[in-house]
Amino acid sequence: MPAQSELVGRWDIVSWEQAYDDGRIQYPLGEDLEGFLRYTTDGEMTVMITSRDRPVFTSGGQWDADDEELAGAYRSMLAYAGRYDIDGDVVVHHVELSLFPNWKGGQQRRRFVFREDGALALEARLETGTPQARTARLVWRRHGAWGTHER
Repeated sequence: MPAQSELVGRWDIVSWEQAYDDGRIQYPLGEDLEGFLRYTTDGEMTVMITSRDRPVFTSGGQWDADDEELAGAYRSMLAYAGRYDIDGDVVVHHVELSLFPNWKGGQQRRRFVFREDGALALEARLETGTPQARTARLVWRRHGAWGTHER
C-alpha cells in the first residue's frame, strides 16, 4: 500500500485529459499546461493548473476587467487547496478553498499510481450515470525530476 511520504513534495503537471464514455477525449485547459500539485508532510495540499500563455488583461485590472476577460481567466485555470489523506490507492482531497465554489467543503477523490517512469498518475470518475460520464486522467512529474525542457 502506498505511503503518504511517497506523495509529499511538489509535482509539476504533464497532462490532463478527460476520456468520455462515448469515446471523446477532451483537454479541459488545452494540451499545453503549466501548474503544480503540492502535498506537505502535515497533510496539506494545493493544486494550481493553467493553460500556458494565458492572455493578460487589456480592458482593466484584476477586479475591473471586462466580463469576457474575467470569464476567460476563470476558464483557463483550476485551483483548490485543503487537507488530504490516503485511503488505499486513493488520495482524498478535503477542499477548503476552490476557484470553483461548488467544491468548497467537499471531497475530491483521486486514484493514484506511481508509474515506472517516476510519474504520478491521478484518475477520477466524474458524472457517472450521465451523458457526460468520463474519467479524468492527470499525469504529474516530481518537480525537477525530468529537466526543464521535457513535457
